[in-house]
Amino acid sequence: MVSALLLAFTAVALGAGHGAAFDPNPVQDFCVADPTSKVHVNGQPCKDPATVVANDFFFPGVDKPGGTNSRRYGFSALSVQIPGLNTLGASHARVDVAPGGVFPPHYHPRAAETAVVLEGSVYFGFVTSYPENKLLAKVLRKGDVFAVPQGLVHFLYNNGTEPAALYATLSSQNPGLVLIGDALFGSGLPGDLLAKTFLTDTETANKIGARFRS
Repeated sequence: MVSALLLAFTAVALGAGHGAAFDPNPVQDFCVADPTSKVHVNGQPCKDPATVVANDFFFPGVDKPGGTNSRRYGFSALSVQIPGLNTLGASHARVDVAPGGVFPPHYHPRAAETAVVLEGSVYFGFVTSYPENKLLAKVLRKGDVFAVPQGLVHFLYNNGTEPAALYATLSSQNPGLVLIGDALFGSGLPGDLLAKTFLTDTETANKIGARFRS
């Protein structure tokens, strides 16, 4: 069932993402990335089309967790590396969230995001721009899909008792990721600035910052 959901979602996301990509539109059928090239371009250099094979458009193992693991937050993110997506304005990832874990408030400066729940359930949503700061969120279950506009702060929270897994598509080859808490408290911003920002005292702000930098 997971494989069927994943296949259907990927097909739709690739078709939709190509037309709505924020990256420059491609000028040829494909530009399979050539990681061996030392040439620097916007994206990656292209392989000779005569050498392109089916595996350039293939990625195995997305049915299992993997990739970058965050012990602090209780999630892992597996980047789906498909060389054939180079210049096509899309990137993909599998995200797993442990019970009680979060993918904390963050945003992608260069991409919108669409995610489908493969297993479990999560509280998933985003916040609109200032000054409204309106929360739009839902509890999503297996088979549900949710979309996040480009650049808006969003989050995942597994407040259930079972692990959750999602497959996300982003409308940029390099969407970027800014974790709000890490950016503010882990960057060394002055404690008095953070205290004024969060309407608290400097001692509290410094204590929180120390935990992010430890």
